[in-house]
Amino acid sequence: MGTGQYNEELVKAGVLLAGEGLHPSSSGARVRFSGEQRTVIDGPFAETKELVAGFWMIQVRSMDEAIEWVRRCPNPHDEETEVEIRQVFEADDFGDEFTPELREQEERQRAQAAENG
Repeated sequence: MGTGQYNEELVKAGVLLAGEGLHPSSSGARVRFSGEQRTVIDGPFAETKELVAGFWMIQVRSMDEAIEWVRRCPNPHDEETEVEIRQVFEADDFGDEFTPELREQEERQRAQAAENG
């Protein structure tokens, strides 16, 4: 199974929210933060084993379900590869600290971003 077919399965299952490949680090940049200082580092980046080459954003019920989807993924490279699974923060993860005012602000920002995108 190729990546295109895998993506199609994610879409048919209704779990794919986004998925993109990224250009090589030679066309990228990093911004290093050190206190108030900002330093721009142009690519390519030496630690190629640590670079993100692309991503899938899926919405599933549990980490176990996410792991099962990733286990079904074809190897995205012709060499030994790892796919990291991370959870996206949601409003409820912040409990009472995420006040109604902050919720409204986030909703406004999301709506504005959707209009701009």
